Amino acid sequence: MSLPQDFFGRIIFIIQNYGMSLLKGAGTTLLIALVGTIIGCLIGFVVGIIQTIPLSKRDSLLKKIFLKTLKVIMNIYVEVFRGTPMMVQAMFIYYGSAVVFEINMSMWFAAFFIVSINTGAYMAETVRGGILSISDGQTEGAKAIGMTHFQTMLYVILPQALRNIMPQIGNNLIINIKDTCVLSVIGTVELFFATKSVAGTYYTYFEAYAVTMVMYLFMTVTFSKLLRLVENKLNGPEDYSLSTTDTLAYTSGLLKYPSKKEVE
Repeated sequence: MSLPQDFFGRIIFIIQNYGMSLLKGAGTTLLIALVGTIIGCLIGFVVGIIQTIPLSKRDSLLKKIFLKTLKVIMNIYVEVFRGTPMMVQAMFIYYGSAVVFEINMSMWFAAFFIVSINTGAYMAETVRGGILSISDGQTEGAKAIGMTHFQTMLYVILPQALRNIMPQIGNNLIINIKDTCVLSVIGTVELFFATKSVAGTYYTYFEAYAVTMVMYLFMTVTFSKLLRLVENKLNGPEDYSLSTTDTLAYTSGLLKYPSKKEVE
């Protein structure tokens, strides 16, 4: 089959003949990005919570040593994975583990693992910042009614922190959709890898990557809109009133002070 000479003709040719390959690559990209973001968020929450566990003078020496050691390890993990490119991490983990530890990872496991731990490092700082953004009065109030630190985190702090960090979670998902292209260095057949194969067959680099750019843009814009809807849902309605079954509490909120004219 001869290749058309005009630009749009080549675009149509690529879509007709390699559209399914590109769609499969896009599906792989989305799957890795979604799973990696979800697992990365869980890792980030664990690390972020550990980093914010307070220490008091009443704690035992063993607890202090254990927590401080754990926090140092967590800080090293965060700094290493935030301070190095994901492509280098992929090469180091995938090929390094095979050479040094003789661990032959599958393509899927390596892709999920690399994206997850990379996202977890970024989310750890986001979660830590989200927890610290909640006023100390919330923690003091929870302790005043007898809540433990675990209960305070679970029922008071984390629900509010989650609402604050939702934009960053969405941002990490968008970044992962784009950054999964670096996994082509370990043989992951995602959208970028599929595009390289299509472009190299007929040397239609401009046309092939034009199609791929549109596909990436469609995925990122779609998920940006969906995540914005989730954020708006968490924010709740702009106008709302307090609903309570306590008549006295309800009427006390409607108390109206007389104006100066009424007093006169």
